[in-house]
Amino acid sequence: MTEDMSRQRSLMFLSLLCFALADVRDGLGPFLGVYFQQQGWAPDEIGFVMTAGGLAELFCNTPLGALADHTRFKRGLIALSVILIVIGCGMVFCWHGALAAGSSKILQSVAAAAVMPALTGITLGMVGQKGLPARLGVNEAWSHGGNAATAALSGLIGYFFGIIGVFFVMTAMGFLALFSLSRINPSHIDYNAARGLDRNGAEPKKRHLRDVRLLFGDKALLAVALTLFFFHLGNAALLPLLGQSAVARFEVNGAAYTAGTVILAQATMILVALWGSRVAQKKGYGWLFLLALLALPLRGAIAGLWTSPWNILPVQMLDGVGAGLLGVATPGIVARLLQGSGHINMGLGLVLTIQGVGASLSNTYGGLFAHHASYSAAFLALAAAPCLGLALFLAAIRAMPSLAGTLKPVEGHTA
Repeated sequence: MTEDMSRQRSLMFLSLLCFALADVRDGLGPFLGVYFQQQGWAPDEIGFVMTAGGLAELFCNTPLGALADHTRFKRGLIALSVILIVIGCGMVFCWHGALAAGSSKILQSVAAAAVMPALTGITLGMVGQKGLPARLGVNEAWSHGGNAATAALSGLIGYFFGIIGVFFVMTAMGFLALFSLSRINPSHIDYNAARGLDRNGAEPKKRHLRDVRLLFGDKALLAVALTLFFFHLGNAALLPLLGQSAVARFEVNGAAYTAGTVILAQATMILVALWGSRVAQKKGYGWLFLLALLALPLRGAIAGLWTSPWNILPVQMLDGVGAGLLGVATPGIVARLLQGSGHINMGLGLVLTIQGVGASLSNTYGGLFAHHASYSAAFLALAAAPCLGLALFLAAIRAMPSLAGTLKPVEGHTA
């Protein structure tokens, strides 16, 4: 086998890894909220457990991002995470009560925190900055394809066997992820490029970030993180609440309906991710942020104002637009802003930490509105959050040249 064929083979298994990790990384995902509801939990109680997991993840994102920068065992880091997530999900069905549920969610969330920085590092190490926009689109397309396929299978199995069937589907995807990791040739990963250095490990003179504390003073990076905070404050709770709302108000089958919401969104995300990678190459990552921030308020408004189980159609198609674009834009814009720093994955971990605060608060924020007002009020409250993110991002673009540069083609960017 030639070196080029061997490298293409590793990239093929990277795609398959993204397919499998899509299901494993989120644990039981929205099915977990439906399971708790079936056990008699109130919306705000479900929100509190989700928030506990989100808070645990946010505390670990940055240090695990730093670990992903410095370790050469990036594949092993992802493998360990997969195993711990499966164990954490299994705990939900073995032990009952708030303590067991909270402990399970925390274990899953801590393990999941290592996945995206390590996966981004592997990807960047294999294709470099120039190939990153196109490869991120491929990664996201395979990831969303994995989510759609496993959601369809989970919905079918869940219809006949309940939420426990979803766990076995996720476990099978865990084994597929471990197999794919074992087939990626580590010699095809440039570990200097994977952390944002050039191939000989030297740092450009224009930007020294040897002191990682400077990451926390990077205003452009923090503006991106805060923008994502507001996006995920409005986004994270919307799909779980949509499933809970349909079960409570329309007596639909919880597993099947939740699977339907996931499939529709993921199918949209596949096309949007591939299109978004082309936009990033030609226009820059910043445009993807702007489009995603416009899609989410419309999504929440439709969910809040149209009381029907059929609101799933426009709501989840818009979820596909927002999440599909940010899946490409988030690692890409961080890699672009921190190129030459040697701390790209730690910077991504910092962004995910602040983003995670919004996501974890979203479940409590939306759950409280749903419990004390109505599901419609919760959806409208969630729609308001990304409007603040849009205003912040536009102001930051005007004030920060480095962030304004993300509105330009990736190929024309200079560090």
